[in-house]
Amino acid sequence: MTEALETALRTIDGALATALVDYGSGRALGMLGSGINLEAAALGNTAVVQAKMRTMELMGIAGSIEDILITLETQYHILYIVPTHTLFMYLVLDKDQANLALARFKLRSLTHALMTS
Repeated sequence: MTEALETALRTIDGALATALVDYGSGRALGMLGSGINLEAAALGNTAVVQAKMRTMELMGIAGSIEDILITLETQYHILYIVPTHTLFMYLVLDKDQANLALARFKLRSLTHALMTS
């Protein structure tokens, strides 16, 4: 897990911080990076994921969430939901340095590699 988090920070342009979070409990299983309180982010973003899942259920939307993107003034926050697990990878990007499409692709690839290793 630590290797996947380190790889995300090292290979994704603009990456500032990353975490693997259990959205069943809101607990971060691993965290790396700086400039953000990752424990608080894990709890807050767990609420976001759970709320979206409840909303989809209420609306009768079948399927699952792939990722959630939160755009801030200077940052992107990506919550990539790990298929068949109660986990999400959380990635904070500097908006001026990031390529959002490439970051989403790399985050998905890293997460799949982590889950299959």
